[in-house]
Parts: sequence; C-alpha cells; structure tokens
Amino acid sequence: MANQDSSFTDSSFDTSFPDDSSVRSSLSRQNSVTGMSDDDDEAEAYKSYKDRRRNAHTAAEQKRRDAIKKGYEDLQLIVPTCQQPDQVGSQKLSKATVLQRSIDYIQYLIQQKKKQEDELEALRKEVMALKIMKANYEQIVKAHQNTPGRGQNQVSDQVKFSVFKAIMDAQFQTFNASISVASFAELSACVFSWLEEYCKPQTLRELVAEVLRKAGQNQLY
Repeated sequence: MANQDSSFTDSSFDTSFPDDSSVRSSLSRQNSVTGMSDDDDEAEAYKSYKDRRRNAHTAAEQKRRDAIKKGYEDLQLIVPTCQQPDQVGSQKLSKATVLQRSIDYIQYLIQQKKKQEDELEALRKEVMALKIMKANYEQIVKAHQNTPGRGQNQVSDQVKFSVFKAIMDAQFQTFNASISVASFAELSACVFSWLEEYCKPQTLRELVAEVLRKAGQNQLY
C-alpha cells in the first residue's frame, strides 16, 4: 500500500508537463516575437507609402516643370521677336525676356487689330458713299434716256450755264460763310470742314435738284 501511495505523489507529474512559469515565459517570448514582426511590417508599409508618395510628388513636379519649359519653347517659336538674339549677346533668352517680348508683341497685335478695324470702317463708309453716287448716276442716266431725242427741245448753252452758275453761286455762299483766312492752317482746316459738310453726295444732290426745280419754274428749258 505504501508503494501504491507513492505512485500518486505530486513529484510523479514533474517530468510530464512544463510548469506555469515556463508556459508564461514561452508565450511572452512568442508574443514579443509576433509584436516585433507586426511593427516591422507596419514600418515597412509606411516607408513604402512614403516612397510612393514622394515618387508621385516628384513625377508631378517634373511634369509641371516640363509643361512650363514647353510653354516657353512654344512662345519662342510663335513670337517673332523671341527669335531674335538678346542684346547682351546670349544665345538663349531668359524667361523674363521671353515673357516681356511676348507681352510687347500681344500689345502690338492689339494695336494692329484696332488700326485694321478703323480702316475697315472707313472702307465701309466709302463703299456706302460710292453706292449713293452710283444710284444718283443711274437716276441721271435713266432721266437722260427718258428725255426726247436730240433735236427736240434741246437745252441751249445759256440754260446750261445758268444752271451751272446757280449751283456754283450756292456753293460759294456756303464756302464764303465757312472760311476764315486768319492763317494758312486755319484756312486749310476750314476748307476741309466745308468739304465734309457741303460737298457730300447727298448735299450736292439736293442742291442740284433744287436748282433744276427753280430752272423749270422759270421755264429755262
């Protein structure tokens, strides 16, 4: 019986399982190793993220610089004044010079555009005046075609001269009232002003029509 009791003593289990302290120590070591591995993975992932972000930023910055460089190169090809060498003798123009010459050229183009618009407006007015004159001459030709044939009711030279004199007298009256001879410059300015006001096609047409109407009333024909 004594032998049987001794077989169930606590010492009989020591050789089969590790004690609690050994298990805790092992688990602690395992957790410690696992934790270090996770930290390393996170650090590696963060480093990879920073590298990708830095590379993307570098690529974007390089793309921006390339676009700016291409813009300056295009300006030098498009703007004629940028194709001329710099005054200091440098073969390559600075960016500030390229921008300034581009601004100057744009201002020049704006001035040229304004000048061409003014010329176009003047041509339109001239075309309008020519159309009015054309219409007047067509009326004169039509009236001449509707007059009786030569030899019938012909107008004498005296009548022609009277009509011409009446027109010139009316014009001289307006001329004399508009002209100042204080100086040659003032005279020139007055003459041009008189021409613009009293020698327009419509004004002359009205004057001639009035003279002819009076001539008809006086039975000069």
